[in-house]
Amino acid sequence: MKLIATNRKAKHDFEILETFEAGIALKGSEVKSLRSGHCSIKESFARVEKEEVYLYNMNIPEFSKSSFFKADPLRVRKLLLHKRQIKKLLGVTSQKGYTLIPLKIYFTDKGLVKIELALAKGKKLYDKRRKIKEKITEKEMQKYLKRRKTG
Repeated sequence: MKLIATNRKAKHDFEILETFEAGIALKGSEVKSLRSGHCSIKESFARVEKEEVYLYNMNIPEFSKSSFFKADPLRVRKLLLHKRQIKKLLGVTSQKGYTLIPLKIYFTDKGLVKIELALAKGKKLYDKRRKIKEKITEKEMQKYLKRRKTG
């Protein structure tokens, strides 16, 4: 597995409930651009429409050496999932507060481009603060225990 891009802010902004692996319908020059490591999924999200899943705002810049064919960098891309997964996602995302966000995009061993999609619920500001406070207290506790063991 060769990692192309990750959405590091996703775990901070959202509570991840479940993850799915999906393929992406891409054009040739987009795959070449991904192979060179150019991609951004920071602002992207997915939506279920007409029993199909589409990915919005994923930025794959134009491949510099492509000749006449150049795809739009921010075009809507179709995600390839099983029908039962799509039906499950349709049921859950129709509820208020649930969304689909990409966590990472990567190449498989066979050379296929896959995306890890997460079913997530947005965190409130006070949840984020509580999580940061818990991390700080955990670090302080570890420091205290380490000092106590060493003397």
